[in-house]
Amino acid sequence: MEETKKLVDTVVKGIQEKKGQGITVIDLSNIDGAIARYFVICQGNTPTQVEAITDSVEETVRVECSEKPVHLIGLELAQWVAMDYTDVIVHIFVPELRSYYNIEHLWQDATITEIPDIE
Repeated sequence: MEETKKLVDTVVKGIQEKKGQGITVIDLSNIDGAIARYFVICQGNTPTQVEAITDSVEETVRVECSEKPVHLIGLELAQWVAMDYTDVIVHIFVPELRSYYNIEHLWQDATITEIPDIE
């Protein structure tokens, strides 16, 4: 479990390096049937920033945790990218799609932590 928390912290660091906003960490570890232990959700203002955040997360996690995503989808359009690290799934949205899908509210019974934006 400690490795998973380090992975979450490293993902957040990668997001912050590219000024990702609205970082939300959802702890699903106590939810029966959840597909992962954690979701990390954030947004970039444009598809270009979404792509930069994705690259930063991938590189930061590779260097600091020696892990690569099992699956990475959505990079073609860079509107909603999902990175699957098995225990941690990272969602990187453009603002319109994040608002539309509102996946944070699917897990209201989970522990949700909002990470302050870096100025």
